[in-house]
Amino acid sequence: MTKGKGQPQARVNINAALVEDIISLEEVDEDMKSVMEALKDNFNKTLNIRTAPVGLVSEDGLRTKGSFSHLLSDGSNKSIAGHGGGSLDHITVVTADGKLALNQIGQISMKSPQMILVNMASFPECTAAAIKAIRESGMNLNPEVEGTLIRVPIPKVTREHREMLVKLAKQNTNKAKENLRKVRTNAMNKLKKSKDKTSEDTIRLIEKQISQMADDMVAELDRHLAAKTKELLG
Repeated sequence: MTKGKGQPQARVNINAALVEDIISLEEVDEDMKSVMEALKDNFNKTLNIRTAPVGLVSEDGLRTKGSFSHLLSDGSNKSIAGHGGGSLDHITVVTADGKLALNQIGQISMKSPQMILVNMASFPECTAAAIKAIRESGMNLNPEVEGTLIRVPIPKVTREHREMLVKLAKQNTNKAKENLRKVRTNAMNKLKKSKDKTSEDTIRLIEKQISQMADDMVAELDRHLAAKTKELLG
């Protein structure tokens, strides 16, 4: 008797120890989970509307850990993702001594959720170069200078910017799904090598288990994307 269309198929649950001489399902599971962890790490580092450097207070008044990262919106243009000094850390400044990160020559701090300060007192001769680097960073920033103190107003996060971040989140999730398919394909190819010494029923059962694991992970990726989309759109 065939199952009706749309009816869920029975799940399998193979004891990995019983088939470890054919394929390591634990390794396959770890490889799939690493795809999920890589996406989570990517989301946390590059797709935040509100984050702040360690010990600083974000716009919503909560202390948050970690530092800012600037995003790649189209592969070339950077945009400021959150409100915090860490966004400027790795802007490259061309100095007489070569190219240096802004945080190597200036003390970056957060005066308020709307203002970042860069104190160039230690390297005043690099102030003009730092201003130029900030303006040309592609993050839509317009620094103001007062002596060796650079003030950087933070642009308001627009709806358009939020939607761009959601689009990037979808692209990253699709890339994760591609990586997941590669893990599944590699596992299936490894399984094929055992067909001569393993029964067809066992091979089919293991194939079903691997496909089930991949499907479960796709569902997890989609859930994570949905949560991130909700967070980004506010």
